[in-house]
Amino acid sequence: MKRFIDLFIALLLLFLLLPLMLLVAILIRIEIGSPVMFRQERPGLKAKTFRLYKFRTMAVKYDENGELLSDEQRMTSLGHKLRRWSLDELPQLFNVIKGDISLVGPRPLLMEYLPLYTSEQARRHDVRPGITGWAQVNGRNAVDWDDRLAMDVWYVDHQSFWLDMKILVMTFLKVFKGEGVSQPGRVTMDKFRGSNR
Repeated sequence: MKRFIDLFIALLLLFLLLPLMLLVAILIRIEIGSPVMFRQERPGLKAKTFRLYKFRTMAVKYDENGELLSDEQRMTSLGHKLRRWSLDELPQLFNVIKGDISLVGPRPLLMEYLPLYTSEQARRHDVRPGITGWAQVNGRNAVDWDDRLAMDVWYVDHQSFWLDMKILVMTFLKVFKGEGVSQPGRVTMDKFRGSNR
């Protein structure tokens, strides 16, 4: 049933939001350049690798030593707006249709984090990852890593149709208010370096 709901809502949203997505793609092409899409390998269900799609929010800029500049230095004004309204996440609807992710589930994080999880934290991969999740509606990126991963595991143990519906409604409200997009003083979130507990 969850897969059916994912497909139905994702296809409906793509139909409704396609003009907006085309506009966003054009703006990115003008301000940031090509490509307009960000692609990255992420771990999915059972940590199986898939390719995640997002709209680009950062420019590719290097320092005098050829090192990539920090997120803060590469984030564009358009990128700030896209993240503020979570518009950069819209291409993930294609991931939902492909079956890589669900609408609701633990957010798919970086491949490099896999060996850093405790056995309990690794349980976040026992379900399909999602565009939004319990951690996203309870602080988003403003929550520290240990709490965020604990909420992911809580979702694994308590997932249900009604919880998913609640998370989807809460996600809409969070996006509308623009809460928790980044950690205080940062444009994104610090990298996970292992549990502190």
